[in-house]
Amino acid sequence: MAEKIITCITCPLGCNIFICGDENSVLSMEGNQCKRGEEYARNEFMRPVRILTTTVKVEGSGGSLLPVRSDKPIPKELLMQCMDEIKNVSAEIPISQYDVIIPNILGTNANIVATSEARR
Repeated sequence: MAEKIITCITCPLGCNIFICGDENSVLSMEGNQCKRGEEYARNEFMRPVRILTTTVKVEGSGGSLLPVRSDKPIPKELLMQCMDEIKNVSAEIPISQYDVIIPNILGTNANIVATSEARR
């Protein structure tokens, strides 16, 4: 059985939620002051996800980098594998904001998209 204290970030209260459970279920939870906190803590305990933000190289730009991010949250345990894939990619200009640089990265249904544009 695992125990964890999770600080909720869904509202300004910032509740510290004490949660106990195993890989299949939450057995107990204390400290949340709203349903949103309960949902956040449950998800963070069972399967944490994050938006991935980083940069990719831009072809023919003399070493410029393009800021990118995932358009959906990615399971936290896949972030480093995603970074390994991203570091081998370079984007070709012209690039518009929200252009997909890597579709469906690692089968997560999340695309890596440009957060700004790049022109010659």
